[in-house]
Amino acid sequence: MAEKIALTFRDPVSLSCKHSFCSSCLQKFWERAGYKNCPICKRKSSKDDPLVNFTLKELADSFTRRQKCRSSETEKGAKQLMVVCNEQRALCPGCEFSLHQSHKVIPVEQAVSELKEQLRSDLKYLQDKRNTHKQVEKTYENVIQHSKKQLLTTERQIRAEFNKLHQFLKEESRLAALREEEEQKGKTISREMIQDQISSLSDKICRKTTCRSSAVLKPLRLVSGALIDVAKHLGNLSFRLRATCVIRPEQQSAAKRHEIWCSCRAQQDAQNLQVML
Repeated sequence: MAEKIALTFRDPVSLSCKHSFCSSCLQKFWERAGYKNCPICKRKSSKDDPLVNFTLKELADSFTRRQKCRSSETEKGAKQLMVVCNEQRALCPGCEFSLHQSHKVIPVEQAVSELKEQLRSDLKYLQDKRNTHKQVEKTYENVIQHSKKQLLTTERQIRAEFNKLHQFLKEESRLAALREEEEQKGKTISREMIQDQISSLSDKICRKTTCRSSAVLKPLRLVSGALIDVAKHLGNLSFRLRATCVIRPEQQSAAKRHEIWCSCRAQQDAQNLQVML
């Protein structure tokens, strides 16, 4: 409040309405307004020259003197020594040191040196961290580029393998169709060949059967001279037997006896054949 009064009032005066103003400020207001009324309540002043307010004047002068004294002491203390407490505040030994009695204080130069060292350490840490992040970022970019290349290469390989597989399946399909067609053709040809062979054999059997039937049904015709001349052999048989019997059996040779037996057998066969015809 005292500071506001000291800054506001210079040569304070009071009007009859008890409002107080700076004398120079009140005179300027009256000159601009053209009439002498109170700037606050608008009442007309009964006096052209307002009375000096000594109470306010003394209060303002006292505050001004204290401010000048404090400023002078502070400048003197600053010239003597400046220190810093653990709250990082610069202290004037003659003014504020009593407020920081329990605090650790060091000279400003030492505090500045320590702060600079701390700042350099923090700055180096941040720079190293930034460089690490940049290196990691570069590594990630390289990984991303490599991944893109791998993607393209793998995609081309997959497409190539797919095309090969597609071509292989297409060829296998064609080969399967070819095998199926060949099998069908083979079956058809084999069936046709078998049927042809069966037909050929059937025809041959038919022809052979026909020929056999014709041969069986054809009447037999004896060839001239096919029969034995029985008369030739039987005509003088009795005479030859009698002539032969005159000779004793023991004197006849085995060949002669066989010849006689064959002659008799032939005669009997000729008689049997004539009976059959």
